[in-house]
Amino acid sequence: MEVSAESPYEVVLKSGGFDYLPQQQGLYDPRHEKDSCGVGMIADLEGRPAREIVENALLILENLDHRGARGCEVDTGDGAGMLCAMPDDFMRRVFSLVSVTLPAKGTYAIANVFLPRTDKGRQECKRLVEATCDEVPGLKMLGWRPVPVQSDCLGKTARTFEPIIEQLAVVATGPLAKDVRRFEAALYILRKKAENAARQSPDTPLYMCSLSSRVINYKGMLTCPGLARYFPDLLEEDFESHVALVHSRFSTNTFPSWRRAHPFRYICHNGEINTLRGNINAMRSREGIMRSDLLGPQLQECFPLVELDQTDSGIFDNVLEVLTLAGRSLPEAMVMMMPQAWENSSYITPELRDFFKYNASIMEPWDGPALVCFTDGSGVGASLDRNGLRPCRYYVTSDKKIILSSECGVLPHIDQSTIVKKGRLSPGKMLWADFAEGRLMSDAEVKQQLAVSQPWGKWMSEKSVSMPELVKSLSKDSPITRFDASSRGPALRTFGYTREALDLLLVPMGRDGEEALGSMGNDAPLACLSRQPRSVFDYFYQLFAQVTNPPIDPIRESVVMSVACWIGPEENVLSRPSSEHCHRLWLEHPCLLPHEFQALSQISSVFKQWRVRTLEATFPRKEGPAGLQRHLARLCSEAIDAVSQGCEVIVLSDDSICDDWVQLPSLLVCGAVHHALVAQKLRTKVALVIYSGDPYEVSHHALLLTFGADAVCPYMAYEALLQLREEGKLPDKVGKPDIEVFKSYQKAVGKGLLKIMAKMGVSTLRSYKGAQISDAIGLGREVVDMCFRGIASQLGGHGFEQLGLRILAVHERGYASSGGVWEGLLNEGQYHWREGELAEKHVNDPLVIAKLQEAARSNSRSAYASFAALHNSLVKATALRGQLDFKPPRQYGRSAIPLEAVEPASEIVKRFRTGAMSYGSISMEAHTTLAKAMNRIGGFSNTGEGGEDPIRYQPTPEGDSMKSAIKQVASGRFGVTMEYLSNAQELQIKMAQGAKPGEGGELPGSKVAGNIATTRCATEGVGLISPPPHHDIYSIEDLAQLIFDLKNSNPEAAVSVKLVSEVGVGVVAAGVAKCKADHILISGCDGGTGASKWTGIKHAGAPWEVGLAETHQTLVLNGLRGRVTLETDGQLRTGRDVMIAALLGAERFGFATAPLIAMGCIMMRKCHLNTCPVGVATQDPELRKKFTGQPEHLINYLFMVAEDVRGIMSKLGCRTFNELVGRTDLLRPKAHLKEHWKTANLDFTDLLKPAWTLQSMAAGRNGSMFCCTPQDHELAHVLDRQLVLRAAPALESKQQVTVKDLAIKNVDRSVGGILSFEVTRKFGAEGLPEGTIHIKFKGSCGQSFGNFLAPGITFELEGDANDYIGKGLSGGNLVVYKPGPPPPPRRA
Repeated sequence: MEVSAESPYEVVLKSGGFDYLPQQQGLYDPRHEKDSCGVGMIADLEGRPAREIVENALLILENLDHRGARGCEVDTGDGAGMLCAMPDDFMRRVFSLVSVTLPAKGTYAIANVFLPRTDKGRQECKRLVEATCDEVPGLKMLGWRPVPVQSDCLGKTARTFEPIIEQLAVVATGPLAKDVRRFEAALYILRKKAENAARQSPDTPLYMCSLSSRVINYKGMLTCPGLARYFPDLLEEDFESHVALVHSRFSTNTFPSWRRAHPFRYICHNGEINTLRGNINAMRSREGIMRSDLLGPQLQECFPLVELDQTDSGIFDNVLEVLTLAGRSLPEAMVMMMPQAWENSSYITPELRDFFKYNASIMEPWDGPALVCFTDGSGVGASLDRNGLRPCRYYVTSDKKIILSSECGVLPHIDQSTIVKKGRLSPGKMLWADFAEGRLMSDAEVKQQLAVSQPWGKWMSEKSVSMPELVKSLSKDSPITRFDASSRGPALRTFGYTREALDLLLVPMGRDGEEALGSMGNDAPLACLSRQPRSVFDYFYQLFAQVTNPPIDPIRESVVMSVACWIGPEENVLSRPSSEHCHRLWLEHPCLLPHEFQALSQISSVFKQWRVRTLEATFPRKEGPAGLQRHLARLCSEAIDAVSQGCEVIVLSDDSICDDWVQLPSLLVCGAVHHALVAQKLRTKVALVIYSGDPYEVSHHALLLTFGADAVCPYMAYEALLQLREEGKLPDKVGKPDIEVFKSYQKAVGKGLLKIMAKMGVSTLRSYKGAQISDAIGLGREVVDMCFRGIASQLGGHGFEQLGLRILAVHERGYASSGGVWEGLLNEGQYHWREGELAEKHVNDPLVIAKLQEAARSNSRSAYASFAALHNSLVKATALRGQLDFKPPRQYGRSAIPLEAVEPASEIVKRFRTGAMSYGSISMEAHTTLAKAMNRIGGFSNTGEGGEDPIRYQPTPEGDSMKSAIKQVASGRFGVTMEYLSNAQELQIKMAQGAKPGEGGELPGSKVAGNIATTRCATEGVGLISPPPHHDIYSIEDLAQLIFDLKNSNPEAAVSVKLVSEVGVGVVAAGVAKCKADHILISGCDGGTGASKWTGIKHAGAPWEVGLAETHQTLVLNGLRGRVTLETDGQLRTGRDVMIAALLGAERFGFATAPLIAMGCIMMRKCHLNTCPVGVATQDPELRKKFTGQPEHLINYLFMVAEDVRGIMSKLGCRTFNELVGRTDLLRPKAHLKEHWKTANLDFTDLLKPAWTLQSMAAGRNGSMFCCTPQDHELAHVLDRQLVLRAAPALESKQQVTVKDLAIKNVDRSVGGILSFEVTRKFGAEGLPEGTIHIKFKGSCGQSFGNFLAPGITFELEGDANDYIGKGLSGGNLVVYKPGPPPPPRRA
């Protein structure tokens, strides 16, 4: 919908629109908005409609209110709704009031329709619907009924965009009146055609919440209690149903959205689809061959089938709907879209395994954490994703009712004696109630029926082939190498191989089947800034999960992960199952070995109908850089022609490179051809195989696959491995043949792919392929539009001409050298610092380290000035902030001021923090030195995720405090006790780590020594590997719960959430602010780490400059900026770094590597080996003696940084620091950028767009640029306040206190946190004597019951408990048993 520049919602209001998302502006992009929620369902298993079902559904919804959210107004909810069976008696009565007589039940349909508020728009929408109805055979319009609503219960925002809601009645005539399936299919055609027609005009927004003969949907931008108040229909006595689904929504924004409220037409969904881009691209391609007998020829007029302006849940519902209407049962369609983890399971029958494998040939999983409840009126069900990453609890009662929800206790009045079954859904499992049969079917029964319904295994054995079968059937020996010693060198050089890459990356892969480890982060230039001709791969960074869904642990959860895939042409997804659907090739691994590629190229001898076409991915050198785009277009055209002519496999090959022919980068080739085929709806008709010399790293394979490849054969990687072996760099200890070395490499690629997929929470390669789970920094729009359509590339950058120049430079370097293989390979130093003009720049240059240490130890301003000049020069060559400069104050109406008029350094240093470096990763000496220094200056130090030795809670004899102000809480919860939490000024939730986002922390066993093991509550000598952070945060409402838990555990501490920069992080941060975090940290991708795979260090996450600016802009846009303080970190060193961070939106500033250097670190990058020679990052007693750092060194350094800041503030005319925050109008790109072709096309317009100029409804309400309004954590009336009062005798004098039968409900969350805080604050870690406080509860407790319960407290619960019971239990006792007498005590 078009919007005006003056007001981005004015036109929407005039046209009567009922949804509002701001336009893409600055770095904000509405495509990244996410939501999550609470789900509930109640049904009568025998299908008997009753008023009680509706009333109980409304009560369930009210008791899920805490799982939803509100925006800037307490009376504007994110959304609530109910999907229920058609209330026949009610509909007959209310339609008779508008003179419409409904025919027999099942032969009429009712729609709830959102219409424009303008009379003209509303009449036009109705005319479109009525005209479309006339075009659909067998349908007849009966009339419209205005739906009564109570708009006075709406908040201002919801009311502004409130639609007119009317009900439409349609009747089936002729054969449709006797065939409900064809009637529902015809209704689908009516709805899709009408909505598509309405989209042609901005004045006719039209949305049908549902149009069905079986169900009806009431929903809106409402609070949970507001649903029934807004829709009086739901309170009418004759509004009855036998099933009802309800939903409470939590979105990551404060913008009004009526359409995005759940339920949708079939489902309500709690979760997130991580693979949505790929799923959408696949569905778009499938439309090219899509046909359906039930939906008929008018199906073509319904395309696109997915509503691209809907949420991931709405799009999932779109596809489930069409699969069901085309003939599949609802359970079968759900299993097809959300299959359980079958690939590695030994607990399923052969028939069921065949069923899943067969269906994998039809559709990829819609992967991600999900609880989906679904109904079509004839039955109701629920299903969990393969990882089980959402809670789902259910009861079955003796009167044949089923109650299901995200948590138990949502109907507290249920008589426990009537409950005959309680349960929870397990990972990948489903339950289904068929109302005609009047019973609940288990997962095993539902799926076994599907497993035996067709001869799935027989079809696959007849029609499909696997790679081993293909290789065996051909049984021809093929040479495994195609280069001799003279030609291998030029080829390696022209494909960008370096000595460093071969030695550091390929040797461990070929030798051990593992990726190489690194440490201390990435301080090399971004590819778009590098003076080296970097690979196209290097422009990209991996996306990862944080907050709205969890990463997967590829070690502990390997059973749910798989890189196996079908490739080759698909059949019509809507047709009846047949053997033709599995006429495809099954690959166990997407990285093809040389002999496997040879077999694939000859597949036509096995699959007689299959044809293989090889397309040359090279261009003539004489055409210059212009040849790049021209020949990419040529490849796209050739690929379209090949598929149109019936080709089933396309090989994109660059093996014809020579001095005169230049390689087209495989990633550009893959992306361009993939998108060209998608646009023509041809992609699902062919397999795309990359046969290229430039992929060799794990990240290269991942990028090719996520941008559309089906398989990759990296032939030069194999040549490099042969060369390494011939040169003796790969030990031949066991006499392994060459193929075994290749298999080791293939194994390393597979493990690396699983790790990368796991970061985003994606379980299978089938879902990862084509999902575009990556983004770029420094690629221009023309490249993105052709090759990577849909990604952001937020700063623009290099176009085809610039990329062509770099490609030609590498090519000429490859063929210009003479001599052996190694002589011409450069050692550019992309991973480790190297000396020389041709080497890459690194921020951690040895001279910079020396100058920083000199300044810190001598407190010399001149030494600091030298250090700052060197550092700022290196930043210019490596980082985005180095491309920015300060405007002269005259350009914004100011002038320089005297230095003495500027806020003092003693105040500025209070904004400084040290990074989260855990005790164990660095020594006790280093850790306590950091704490002492920061406590002296009023800044904050951070424990990291390793706990804190309680001895540090006592002052030193000199009066210093060794206590870290920030206590971090991460996945492993190492050392997180009530004592730890109660000694914090800030509690930080580590959602991601800058150096390796999506991965957990790791401490080698050699470092888990003595007191470290005690502090971490671990076993000495046993290595500690955290699951990915935060592995128990399954959705945004779970983060809200953890924030609430921590605030209860220490009401006096602020709660912080650590995020890592990536595209869309601003949207996530807005959700975090709505979760009531007090502080948000945006870390850059260049942070340090003790140990990580190089893929994670070099290729995950974005620079902090982009993430910080996006976050600040998005928070302002949502009217949320004033609620939180904003921090950033990532190689901050000087006052200039701090000033640019402040102008981009930060109020607090994190320093990690620089403080270590100030204390003596010399950047040996040996942290993971426990051999740090200066005693900083080691637990070796002898090496720790070499530590010479003092608090004064860090204090000196930070005060010099602060004085540097003051000097710049003086020049800019700013007296106070708060004046600077978010003032991007004081920055400009440096003039030199336009002078060099490598930086000329970088566009900083969006990065520097002032946040206060962004326009949305919410932005005007609270235009704060910095934190000025504390969050309301709603602790005043929690149950713990009563507990503290009742436990007063125990707290005052350790008297025994007993409380009996205290009522508790699911809305009573985090019970025990504040009570434990009070106990620990007064009595320390020892708490109270055993049994001092004993409280018996009765009912269903809320989440986190007994969290961090302190010693001396016993909680006894007669009833049901929800998620996170006993979280962080710290010595207290929890007793939980089902209703009835307590169980007898166990004997010792």
